[in-house]
Amino acid sequence: MMTLLEVAELAGREQYLAVVATVRADSTIQASVVNAGTLANPFDGGKEVLGFVTYGRSKLSNLRVRPQVTLTYRSGWSWASVEGVAELIGPDDPKEGVDGERLRLLLREVFVAAGGHHDDWDAYDAEMAVQRRTVVLVTPTRLYSNRASA
Repeated sequence: MMTLLEVAELAGREQYLAVVATVRADSTIQASVVNAGTLANPFDGGKEVLGFVTYGRSKLSNLRVRPQVTLTYRSGWSWASVEGVAELIGPDDPKEGVDGERLRLLLREVFVAAGGHHDDWDAYDAEMAVQRRTVVLVTPTRLYSNRASA
């Protein structure tokens, strides 16, 4: 059986790029590409989750109503998918106990987990605030791949 650690290794080969698929109101699929990585869920006893940072209307609107999400990573002909349930944490998706400072740090944590780095964290923080970026934490419910081991 595949593990999230194996998925993370595959993801790292391609800069943590994943196709993220959400469900629209008409039951069709909306897909886009994000950088997503694994991290310990800071709100659930440290259980490993996938995380990405996003903004805009489509993904967030879909996830607010239908939190089911699938992320698929690929490297060469190898691929791995993670299905799960999304939790949104952002300026328009508040979470009890998460103030502005905790959100600022969480945005950084998720960005780094997804392979990101920044030379000017103050500029990064400012841009995240202006764009009203949201953290998406995905609790995996199913992992699968075209390989016995990702």
